Amino acid sequence: MTSTAVTLEDVQAAARLLDGVIQRTPVQYSQALSDRVGVPVHLKCENLQRAGSFKIRGAYTRMSRLTEEQRAAGVVAASAGNHAQGVALAARLLGVRATVFMPHGAAMPKLMATRGYGATVEQVGTTIDDCIARAREFEAEHGAVFIPPFDHPDIVAGQGTCGLEILEQVPDVRTVLVCTGGGGLLAGIATAVKGLRPDVRVLGVQAEQAAAWPLSLREGHPVALERMTTMADGIAVGRPGDVPFGVVRELVDDIATVSEDSLARAMLLLLERAKLVVEPAGAAAVARLMDLGEHGGADLEGPVVAVVSGGNVDPLLLLRIIRSGLTLAGRYLQFRVRVPDRPGSLAGLLATLAELQANVLEVVHGRTSASLGVHEVQIALTVETEGPEHSEQVVQVLGERGYAPEFT
Repeated sequence: MTSTAVTLEDVQAAARLLDGVIQRTPVQYSQALSDRVGVPVHLKCENLQRAGSFKIRGAYTRMSRLTEEQRAAGVVAASAGNHAQGVALAARLLGVRATVFMPHGAAMPKLMATRGYGATVEQVGTTIDDCIARAREFEAEHGAVFIPPFDHPDIVAGQGTCGLEILEQVPDVRTVLVCTGGGGLLAGIATAVKGLRPDVRVLGVQAEQAAAWPLSLREGHPVALERMTTMADGIAVGRPGDVPFGVVRELVDDIATVSEDSLARAMLLLLERAKLVVEPAGAAAVARLMDLGEHGGADLEGPVVAVVSGGNVDPLLLLRIIRSGLTLAGRYLQFRVRVPDRPGSLAGLLATLAELQANVLEVVHGRTSASLGVHEVQIALTVETEGPEHSEQVVQVLGERGYAPEFT
């Protein structure tokens, strides 16, 4: 399918439809990211959108165009979270009955939010594919209309309204980076941006452990991945959509991937420096900018807008990611040392760390390792530092004082 499936006029029509329904999300200048990549960087904060992500744009656009008969039959969807909430909220606004199938293991806050918007939620299987199969069965059984997460012209057009806002809010933008899963948001933004400003580069960003787009573009058609393992569940889509594929192939300049570590670092930066709570999928574009910053910006043309696509993160996952991000940023040290098993050994070690202004977060004694001598004890520590240089200083001084730290 070619990009004629969705046009600039379709996106502009969706914008009129959504006026007064969605939030015109803010664009926030990021000094921290600008300094990293050497050009002005702005964040398009879709994590502050209604229902916590851009998904309401496409879901409402699609559902508002249903006939009265279709609305009376209700809608059905399958999602791990963001699309579920977008469909549920759109259905409530339009007075339509919604049933959403979500996998077992879906984040509890997303389940609760979807139910909170009034949808009937059923958990099925462990993957989105399981949920889609059940949603299609429900569609056939009850006549409900299936609302796809990305593979429909109305969905793409609705998501594209984000691109129109970007051009209005940052009129001199030169590069737009977009978090990418099935491709609805990327295709929609590319349609809007290229339709009005063909000189602007549009780049997609995927989690490297769920990256179906690079392979699909090389093959010339959507190709399904055999497996995915990423914390970025919002963009963990095994196969690009047919409708977005034609648009992306024609209009998008490039698609890059980012690691799980990069996603964690990006989430931490957004939390600390931009004061934004962002889910892993929503941080992909920022993660790419941070990677580029490590290589001098790689000729990135600015101003840049990075789309922060969603903020629906499980607090428990956020805690783990923050800890991982702090470790990757060189602000957590986790190590073991062996000391004589006698009174004062631990106190001496802790005194050294206190002298170095290293904050001890966790201490664990171990006496049962086969590698320990009879009169030795192993101490495992987690220590908070001020950054990589401080960490190096702590390690150096510990070594000079005979502690020989072993890192975990």
